[in-house]
Amino acid sequence: MKQVMDPVQSGEFSEKENFANRKLIRPTLPRVENHNHHNSSPLQAQERRPERHERGERIERGDRGDRSMGAGGAAGKKPAPPEQTNAETFYYQKQMQSRTPMVIVLRDDEEVRGIIEWYDRNCIKVNRENGEPNLMIYKPAIKYMFKEGENQR
Repeated sequence: MKQVMDPVQSGEFSEKENFANRKLIRPTLPRVENHNHHNSSPLQAQERRPERHERGERIERGDRGDRSMGAGGAAGKKPAPPEQTNAETFYYQKQMQSRTPMVIVLRDDEEVRGIIEWYDRNCIKVNRENGEPNLMIYKPAIKYMFKEGENQR
């Protein structure tokens, strides 16, 4: 008994066949002629290797599952840096512990000399010598600061 296909069914099959028509890439693998002979010399193994492709010729590769796409899905974007690097905190702590005399230059070019006693997120407290009053300086008012022994410019 021979089965005959319906013309409608064969038409559907050809549409599906065209839809799934994709290029098949087969890697060139060396033929293992004597797979049971493990004692073959390395020279024989080199002779069986296929030729390498030219530099201009590229072989297409499929999806690379080993690369992560990140949270945003954009490849190649670096993650955002942390908001605080703690460099400022480290600098203040080092100057406080060593009691380094500092020069703090304010935005109006006024210089305040003294030792940093403490700091927080918004301001620093400077102990001044020579009988001058101690100051609490808001950080936004500071232009820059340096160690008193160093000549700026």
